[in-house]
Amino acid sequence: MPSSPASPIADLQPTIVWSHFQTLCDIPRVSKHEARLRDHLRHWADSHGLENLVDAAGNLIIRKPATRNMENRHGVVLQGHLDMVCQKNDDTDHDFHRDPIRPVLNDGWLVAESTTLGSDNGIGVALSLAVLEADDVPHGPLEVLLTVDEEAGMGGAQGLASATLGGDLLVNIDTEEWGQFYLGCAGGMDVVVKHACAMEQKPAGHVVRCITIKGLKGGHSGIDIHLGRGHAIKLLVRLLRKLERDHSLRMVDFAGGSARNALPREAVTTVTFATAHETAIVAELAAFQSLIRDELAGAGENINVILSAATQEAVKVVAAQDQLKLLAALNAAPQGVKRMSTRVEDVVETSDNLGVIRIAEGHCEAVFMVRSLIDSAAHALADEICDLFALIGSDATKTGAYPGWKPNPDSALLTLCQRVYSKEFGGNAKIKVIHAGLECGIIGAKYPQMDMISFGPDIRGAHAPGERVNVASVAHCWQLLKAILAAIPARPA
Repeated sequence: MPSSPASPIADLQPTIVWSHFQTLCDIPRVSKHEARLRDHLRHWADSHGLENLVDAAGNLIIRKPATRNMENRHGVVLQGHLDMVCQKNDDTDHDFHRDPIRPVLNDGWLVAESTTLGSDNGIGVALSLAVLEADDVPHGPLEVLLTVDEEAGMGGAQGLASATLGGDLLVNIDTEEWGQFYLGCAGGMDVVVKHACAMEQKPAGHVVRCITIKGLKGGHSGIDIHLGRGHAIKLLVRLLRKLERDHSLRMVDFAGGSARNALPREAVTTVTFATAHETAIVAELAAFQSLIRDELAGAGENINVILSAATQEAVKVVAAQDQLKLLAALNAAPQGVKRMSTRVEDVVETSDNLGVIRIAEGHCEAVFMVRSLIDSAAHALADEICDLFALIGSDATKTGAYPGWKPNPDSALLTLCQRVYSKEFGGNAKIKVIHAGLECGIIGAKYPQMDMISFGPDIRGAHAPGERVNVASVAHCWQLLKAILAAIPARPA
């Protein structure tokens, strides 16, 4: 697919990598809607004479024979995911199902200023495709596994059959700190809360208004969970609890967040209150904005709390007792870091994120994403959330559980990669465990003998508008990947 005339990607090096990333920017790839991109890549693979297939889960597997005299090397699987987190600023007119991503180059970083960029995991996919295309990269038997639905529940990895892959080494290219090799990651699950709210007539004499919280940083609900950034849903609930007590405010609807694995940057509610209270409520909102800016100094001081006219007149509001119970439960619900790891220094062990909530026409649905390096701890926190909402009669369900990736410090692949890194760049890469979900844990459960490692370029702001990737670090990843493939040893006789 030709590059956009305005795109800076055409001028970036290595061209063989960035040309594939341009394709990923041009073709929308919302989770569960990757078919158009997958079909394009299958056609591309066919045109290059590469064996390819789509499995029952929708994952794309492309195979490339070993280069001459390397047929006896260990088989390598390069792995990434096709989909991306789709987040945009409220004032941005962008349809992720239709519109291409329009990045700009800023001081050595490729940036999507008002949307997510999709460098998570588009760079990993582009690097893998570049290896398939290149005719000057020596390698043994090679498979590229491009999964679907990673960002919305890891459905592609969950559905991967245990007899699909032939390789015994896996290189996942889905981390965001250059100069680090990852050997483990958190597992997790979702908790979906559903609650039926009785509705009643709007009180006489009430005006209808909207309250919006916006301007927060957002970010990745795993990697950024420990940074203490403002959480739009929790802050708006906190505000509503006070206005409920002080001004008998009534709630019509509520919407916050757009992805369970992203920290919510914006939330909005339609409310009603007595006309005589409007001046006092305006003052309370201004005071709350000032208070939160002070509380979140360095982590969310650009918050805006806005009172505006409603777009349509409300007739009914959430019944008083249901509103009281629901807001109280949401206010009490755990959010953020539950426990730091005692096994891995400076790494979060267990956390949760209330990523999405919608309340409308008597129905509430909220989605929490729970993560932990310890599977039992993830279940324990998820049970806490379920039990809390059970107290108000909600239906709370754990779903989509996936295992963590347990570190193997004796990994032969790690030893090889460290040796290659030292030769190519000097020194040793850091060894890390990440509080985020990589597909390695799921794939490892299906292929227990497979040795795995993960690395990637410098990516900042993943899962939030303004996501950016460092151009030089992508070139480093390409250099490292080629060198690792060339150094893969022969299988035992």
